[in-house]
Amino acid sequence: MTETVAAIVAAHRDGSQTPAQTVARSFQRIRDHNDPAIFISLRDEKEALAEAAALSTKGAGELPLFGVPVAVKDNIDVAGFATTAACPAFAYTPARDATSVARLRAAGAIVIGKTNLDQFATGLVGVRSPYGIPINPVRNDIIPGGSSSGSAVAVSAGLVPLALGTDTAGSGRVPALLNNIVGLKPSLGMISTAGVVPACRTLDCVSVFALTTDDAAAALAAIAGPDANDPFSRDRPLTALTAFPARLRLGVPRNGQLIFFGDKHSEAAYDAALQRWTGLGAELVTFDLEPFYEAARLLYEGPWVAERYLVIRDLLASAPDAIHPVTREITAAGNRLTAAETFAALYRLQALRKVAARTFAKIDALVLPTAPTVYTTAQVLANPIELNSRLGTYTNFVNLLDLCALALPAAMRRDGIPFGITLLAPAGHDALLASIGRAFHADTGLGLGAKSLPQPSLTPLPAGGSDEIAIAVVGAHLSGMALNGELDRLGARLLEATTTAPDYLLYALPTTPARPGMLRVEAGKGTALALEVWSLSATGFGKFVAAIPPPLSIGTVRLADGRTVKGFLVESAAISGARDISSFGGWRAYMAEAAAV
Repeated sequence: MTETVAAIVAAHRDGSQTPAQTVARSFQRIRDHNDPAIFISLRDEKEALAEAAALSTKGAGELPLFGVPVAVKDNIDVAGFATTAACPAFAYTPARDATSVARLRAAGAIVIGKTNLDQFATGLVGVRSPYGIPINPVRNDIIPGGSSSGSAVAVSAGLVPLALGTDTAGSGRVPALLNNIVGLKPSLGMISTAGVVPACRTLDCVSVFALTTDDAAAALAAIAGPDANDPFSRDRPLTALTAFPARLRLGVPRNGQLIFFGDKHSEAAYDAALQRWTGLGAELVTFDLEPFYEAARLLYEGPWVAERYLVIRDLLASAPDAIHPVTREITAAGNRLTAAETFAALYRLQALRKVAARTFAKIDALVLPTAPTVYTTAQVLANPIELNSRLGTYTNFVNLLDLCALALPAAMRRDGIPFGITLLAPAGHDALLASIGRAFHADTGLGLGAKSLPQPSLTPLPAGGSDEIAIAVVGAHLSGMALNGELDRLGARLLEATTTAPDYLLYALPTTPARPGMLRVEAGKGTALALEVWSLSATGFGKFVAAIPPPLSIGTVRLADGRTVKGFLVESAAISGARDISSFGGWRAYMAEAAAV
């Protein structure tokens, strides 16, 4: 059978199985499966069994991944194993684990081996490796997906219940779709990339493959956290999963904006997935996908190709034939980009990030196809660059726009090919995606992985907001405004845009950056002011409030419908000489006029 992480840990804790038995079973399954292209290197079985046996003497309750076998993509360092990035001429043997691997081990996981990938993590197809092409265990004529091909196949085939990949342009999501498993792409910086061979260093992240969302979330919780050894690490608090929210707004593209390249099976499966979301209680809200497409084009048509070139420029100069010809063709273009082109692209990306922020002010998450269609291995080998590019239609923009993502199985098409969707939200909203994604996956009733085994029952979770506090913001913390990043870094999520009761006046304070002050007056004697209500964990709320400078403070704000929430208010003494801007109806409208002057 194919076990989940949760089932394995439970069996180890109650003594019905030992970690050594589970690890031995994993090695036996690898032998029985007999696909040498999945793993580039395997650990010595006796050594792995000894490590598993030693775990049995430790406190099982303190190890969230107690005795769980795990595979690691071979562009992530594991001490004593060669890191090849699927290029033998590049290989080196690290003396220490990557931070993500070290944290997996500390959580009780047992590394089984290093998995195959598209060379230098460049590709979404899984066919660009001198170590062979892993066979897709769901349907053997379609591609396994890349670049994290071996990791995804190992989980789908039941060889390991958990695997690490990486994701720069979709490498943690497209293979999940093709193998009928879950692919979790966390917020950038949430998992350290220390010890990871970079593809595009400013965009890379370590991703997680698992059979269920709960398993992927458990792994994320074990390995997330800041790392002083990674200059791109960020302190992104990871909140707990909650039950499906009472009000969920999901963004879907405007009519005519989706691209399926003529694949009617995938188009129908996406429509069915949207119907499933509405059945779960979600509200579908249309948005403009074109700015996201434009950001996606920047990844391979813009200066980020130069980041890929930086990684292998020495090898390109000394031994170009050691690099896969498709990889060589793509990355060599990075040497031709100018500094002026780089800055022009950065400026355009910043503008597109503002557009994305405005989009998410109206919705909680986007729901898109993970990929528009699926190709066979023969098709990709015959047309390697164009078909690979098509697979990145809905993935290439995600890290450029600093979004988190969760790829989920959605259906098994009538032709036996998996179809999947991806949820997308601003960075820091990983727990929200997992909370709603687990409910969707369970509702599909799909079997797990290539063996299509029954899904376990979902563990009940507390209602959304049980550990959260709502806070109303009226000024610089609004979506897309100067200080909104403070909420983002604390893992806040936008609940709604609404207005106050007509009990308030708004003043422009002489501060830097510019801020408003909202003053409560006699009921009905003020103005209804536009605001946003955000949700923060109790810990995040405490940090946020502690950083609020005088003369602002947090009080109780009455909304137009009579509800009350915590929110920003100003001391009455501070408005002396300040301009009354209440007539604008809100800070955003005032700032828009000020910018136009």
